[in-house]
Amino acid sequence: MTITPILQFGTSRFLQAHADLFVSDALVKGEALGPITVVQSSGEAARGRRLQALAAPDGFPVRVEGIEAGRPVQRVERVTSIRRGLSTANDWPEIVRIAAEEAEIILSNTSDAGWVPQREDNEPGFHQAMSYPAKLTQLLLARFREGGRRLTVMPTELVARNGDTLRRRVLELARPLVPGLADWIAENVIFANSLVDRIVSEPIEPAGAVAEPYALWAVEEQPGLVLPCRHAALTQVSDLDRIERLKLHILNLGHSYLVAGWLAEGGAGSPLVRERLADPAVRADLESLYDREVLPVFAEAGYGDAAGYVATTLDRFANPFLAHRLSDIAQNHAEKLHRRIGAFLQWGVALGVAAPQPRLRQVLATTERVS
Repeated sequence: MTITPILQFGTSRFLQAHADLFVSDALVKGEALGPITVVQSSGEAARGRRLQALAAPDGFPVRVEGIEAGRPVQRVERVTSIRRGLSTANDWPEIVRIAAEEAEIILSNTSDAGWVPQREDNEPGFHQAMSYPAKLTQLLLARFREGGRRLTVMPTELVARNGDTLRRRVLELARPLVPGLADWIAENVIFANSLVDRIVSEPIEPAGAVAEPYALWAVEEQPGLVLPCRHAALTQVSDLDRIERLKLHILNLGHSYLVAGWLAEGGAGSPLVRERLADPAVRADLESLYDREVLPVFAEAGYGDAAGYVATTLDRFANPFLAHRLSDIAQNHAEKLHRRIGAFLQWGVALGVAAPQPRLRQVLATTERVS
């Protein structure tokens, strides 16, 4: 029987082209903890075919397409890091055994809905309708009862301070379950704060994905942290907030600014990001926005690498291969603008930046009038 020290919750195309691919690359070099057991936690029977394909002996493809070092690249990589595909609806006892006996890392990238508290979260034993934090608490309880070896929990969901947020919810659920469980979790389970970034635009059925060359997995340093592998895209950092600001207020801000321009023109069709960037006027406007309204704030904050991040972002936006649609980015547009542009403007005020920011303020004001 193959030992799988990485227990992964989530079967998304993002994880397939991110963590699963990184571990696969590292296994070839002998630089990974070991292979992965993937868990599908929603209980949807329709995804059973994907589970089987993820754990196929010959792996599954990830097609990497885009601009790398200024040149177009197209390559196919095979991911062979997954040994088992299990479902919480059908395989809970085996998942519990792996969590208690094998796992050194529990990794997750579940849906936003998976973190929403459920009535069943307060049940003393497992229930399929539980949220992911509650299911994780049940697994930690099993590990506690098996002797309680130390463990690293690595959420990669796009939640601010995702490790801290998950830790608070797990401790809240653990306190009434069993005496001593919450104290053991607080002392022996490392919850890693992380930020992930890679545009994964399309699935390949039944398993696989299409992704850009750029990839980042930044994990905040802390004592006792165990990483799943060594990989060029996986880095430990002392200040995760710095990377989060670059992503949120350059990459994500640019995305939402492009969406705002498209919506102001009527929001017709379903254009791709690269199609918008191919319009010389749109690209010139975005470059000017970064130069005049965005980079002065980062300069005042001491981000000497911000201009390079802008250049990389423009390459990513112009990726000639990915089907990255403005209509997808436009989901929850008003909320995103407040986080990406509103918070950025507030940061500039707090830093005392005097540079005018008329376009950013106009986009935000238009959304506020509509909402």
